[in-house]
Amino acid sequence: MTTDRIVRIVAGSFVLLSLSLGAEASPLYHSSYWLWFTAFVGANLLQSGFTRFCPLEIVLKKLGVPEACRKGG
Repeated sequence: MTTDRIVRIVAGSFVLLSLSLGAEASPLYHSSYWLWFTAFVGANLLQSGFTRFCPLEIVLKKLGVPEACRKGG
């Protein structure tokens, strides 16, 4: 598994978890403040799309997780 895939899996999991904790219609509802975490993850994904800076990816690289092969570099 590569850093790109792990980042996507973690981000998607965080969004789904925070939505389930923050949406009143959810059986796991805890507080609507969890929606701020959803917004944070979305903002981080947006900025990393432009800047290619992702703290999780840096940590994963230091742990030895391989990067995805890029075509056409």
